[in-house]
Amino acid sequence: MSEPDTEAVDWGALSDAEWRERLTEEEYEILRASGTEPKFSGDLLDAKGDGTFRCAGCGTPLFDAETKFESGTGWPSFHDVLDGNVETEVDRSHGMRRIEVICATCGGHLGHVFDDGPEPTGKRYCINSAALEFDSEA
Repeated sequence: MSEPDTEAVDWGALSDAEWRERLTEEEYEILRASGTEPKFSGDLLDAKGDGTFRCAGCGTPLFDAETKFESGTGWPSFHDVLDGNVETEVDRSHGMRRIEVICATCGGHLGHVFDDGPEPTGKRYCINSAALEFDSEA
């Protein structure tokens, strides 16, 4: 969805079947099942230009394109978020302790955040391309 989803949706009330109808298989695996796309495979890895990266699940604006940087990790990386639109929580899956990044509107898994990013924040929001859509202003 390139435009924000303007219909009144209670995102927390959507059933698994409703999510599967709304999302592609890959989007569902990442956003709803906390999956990860293979590195260097995402369509938005090299996306450039002015614009906004939105949640592929609900259309919420998450990242300004000005905060995107080349991290060399194989996933789109950002050094900051749009205030109030993402949440974080501890993720202890796979025998690790990481900080998961979640869409504050629909609860979709986006990726993880690390403390090895550039200034001014020092953060690296490592986000799956399939969890995002890019609205270019260029």
